[in-house]
Amino acid sequence: RVVCGAEDPVVLYVSGGNTQVIAYSERRYRIFGETIDIAVGNALDRFARVLGLSNDPSPGYNIEQLAKGGRRLVEFPYVVKGMDVSFSGLLTFAETTARELLHKGEASPADLCYSLQETVFAMLVEITERAMAHVGTQDVLIVGGVGCNLRLQEMMATMVAERGGKLYATDDRYCIDNGAMIAWAGMLAHLHGTKGPVEDSTCTQRYRTDDVYVTWRP
Repeated sequence: RVVCGAEDPVVLYVSGGNTQVIAYSERRYRIFGETIDIAVGNALDRFARVLGLSNDPSPGYNIEQLAKGGRRLVEFPYVVKGMDVSFSGLLTFAETTARELLHKGEASPADLCYSLQETVFAMLVEITERAMAHVGTQDVLIVGGVGCNLRLQEMMATMVAERGGKLYATDDRYCIDNGAMIAWAGMLAHLHGTKGPVEDSTCTQRYRTDDVYVTWRP
């Protein structure tokens, strides 16, 4: 919000460890939808391994670049349940049927990357739009490492524009893990009364988004 200037958007949080649609209400970032199995970034990483793509600079980035050359849309499983999504069936398809198509020469790696992106991102756009309708917000903010993907931003921007809103997104400086987001949240919490000695500070790896009581927003 600080970098983009967004006021009160629906937030799509997409990374290797999380897939959540979030909106702020009554001092908590409420989760309206999420993955019921694996995170979208995890699914992309594992799909990249199926194709033997490099980890340099990242599997998701290499999928994005290869997808630009795709010409055939292969039908992948599309699983949306209300405002939740599931990627496990899609990944199983990629590891079995899609691999067979590749070996038979019926689809290229570019076709599969293109098809995967179009399917996964359409699912994310759908649940985000539902959350927007539910909370009455027209703007969207994409965060998390997968949020760097320009095709995801393009698809989301089209939907948001049709609803008269605005899409907010950043580049990899703030989408991927970074110290700035931790420092900023810590400073805001400190300025609003959350204080304590450093030696008493702890890290909770699986701290859910909606577990945090937000003292710095009304």
